[in-house]
Amino acid sequence: MNKIEFGDCRETMRRWAADGVKVQTCVTSPPYFGLRDYGHDGQIGLEQTPEQYIAAMVEVFRCVKDVLADDGTLWVNIADSWGSGKNYPGIKQKDLIGIPWLLALALRDDGWYLRQDIIWHKPNPMNESVNDRCTKAHEYIFLLSKSDRYYYNREDIREPVKPTTTGKAGVRRSGDSKTRSRDHWGVPHNPINVTVEYDEIKGANKRSVWTVNTKPYKGAHFATFPPALIEPCILAGSKPDDIVLDPFMGSGTTAAVALQHGRQYLGCELNPEYGQLQQDRISKTVKEEEFDTRQVELFA
Repeated sequence: MNKIEFGDCRETMRRWAADGVKVQTCVTSPPYFGLRDYGHDGQIGLEQTPEQYIAAMVEVFRCVKDVLADDGTLWVNIADSWGSGKNYPGIKQKDLIGIPWLLALALRDDGWYLRQDIIWHKPNPMNESVNDRCTKAHEYIFLLSKSDRYYYNREDIREPVKPTTTGKAGVRRSGDSKTRSRDHWGVPHNPINVTVEYDEIKGANKRSVWTVNTKPYKGAHFATFPPALIEPCILAGSKPDDIVLDPFMGSGTTAAVALQHGRQYLGCELNPEYGQLQQDRISKTVKEEEFDTRQVELFA
């Protein structure tokens, strides 16, 4: 696999679906509403109303569903927008529009299972010249699934625990409202008092607030999401050699992280001007991981 095709992602994914292409997970950050003009005809994000934007997003992810495995997952990073300076029907000038939740609920209405909202906490947010609200320091990641039962590997994304987390653990039988089983720390359940050594503990189940610094990528003149943000999505949502899809590939972050963790990638991008940036980034990753560079293909 390992290829990126240029053009409208909806048309590309419909063709892939007709060809029987299947991916295990989709990890993406679509263009945010009303934020940036990428200077390309057919771009998503500059619709006249939030409703038009959400409708376009629903169409995109309907196409994603058509190429997603039955037990596959969708991870969407999305930020909010304000009505300031715009003339959106029903939205006042200082209103926070609520784009993330409008999208999440619209996708649920379209048949997706809305499994979780994850907060991306940014310790180094952009400064904002505002004095009547807090500086925004978070975005959302939504975990959605195609079916009620889906592949999710919690083991590879456990959170580390302190070396002092050792000693006797009082364990009650499962079903007790006060259960504190060893399974909570990634070691086998046993309904007795046991001694838990630090090297036995794999970590706690990952929490829903992820603290990750923003990280610009040299050469990219548009927003990129940091590799550390999407590593848990790829590790939890796929196995080695599985295909990871990004219909808004941008600078190629998803492809690079997928390769770093032994996955394959498949992507779409509207603007072919990003091709060289993607190729440079992916080729660097391939070299670092000692892959054969012939695996890297980009299709105009």
